Amino acid sequence: MTTPFRWGILGAARIARALIPAIRAAGGEVTALGVRDPQSAHAQAFAQEWNVPLVGGYAEVVAADVAAIYNPLPNDAHHPWTQAALQAGKHALTEKPLTLNAAEAGALAEVAAASGRILLEAFAYRFQPHITRIREVVATELGEVRAVRGAFGFHLTNPGDFRWHAAQGGGALYDVGTYPVNLTRLLLGEPAGVVASARWTAGGPEQGVDLALSGVLEYGSALASIDCAFDWPGTAPQRLSVLGTRGTLSVQGGFDSHTRAPVTLNIEVDGQAREETFGPSNGYAHMVAHLQRAARGEEAPFYPPSDAVAHARVLDALYAAARTGQRVALPSL
Repeated sequence: MTTPFRWGILGAARIARALIPAIRAAGGEVTALGVRDPQSAHAQAFAQEWNVPLVGGYAEVVAADVAAIYNPLPNDAHHPWTQAALQAGKHALTEKPLTLNAAEAGALAEVAAASGRILLEAFAYRFQPHITRIREVVATELGEVRAVRGAFGFHLTNPGDFRWHAAQGGGALYDVGTYPVNLTRLLLGEPAGVVASARWTAGGPEQGVDLALSGVLEYGSALASIDCAFDWPGTAPQRLSVLGTRGTLSVQGGFDSHTRAPVTLNIEVDGQAREETFGPSNGYAHMVAHLQRAARGEEAPFYPPSDAVAHARVLDALYAAARTGQRVALPSL
């Protein structure tokens, strides 16, 4: 029998409650939990609830007998602890954004290459069947793409959340705007330039975070607009639409990593409309299973570290454009 793939998780955040079942569904085991205070009641209760045998500090878990580390810590802790995991010979699954800028992402890519370990930015939505189908329809049925529109936002009410703090890599673009940016890149590749505008919290663009940001990614024959915010009312709205010379595609809820209700693609090509519906699916489990197979050499990584570096480059450009009010060019990779 195959030895179970052992995981260590850094932090007892809410997202860990999604990843632990996903790891188990993918045939893995969570054997270590890293927290700031291993003796805290919260850490001990979390470990007991999820039956995790080892509770220790971050460094202890990175050094533990595990094959991979999942890092969902606040954004400013992604780079140092992912680097530590790779240098300790562990594969690394790190929440988006992988790092706070493209330079840090490039540095992690170099560490991953030197260590021979898998480094994956945890965009679980990419592993959903409906995303695969969106990419197929756009590539084969809509003709030349002229416009993409993506939106993702919600109402962030917790005043103590790290997403409100610039030093910890807060802001709407890093948290939710990154999804439509990422999917646009999957559909169209790398943009030639960007423009953007933002509403900032107290402290403005230098000391605050982007409460809301809207941007445009420029392609040769297409423009892709993205909108994101922390102060949109109601449940988290997610929308994507693609307009091509032969037809259109639209979907709501397309960025969910774990869908519990059907997702419907509304497609119209050459005047003929149809719907394609996808049942509930756990993208987290698909993502974990892929990393485990890649770590075992059973398949090539779908999204190598170079993809995360290219993605970070676009986020850097959007922030620079929002801060300066100027178009930012992105030379070809």
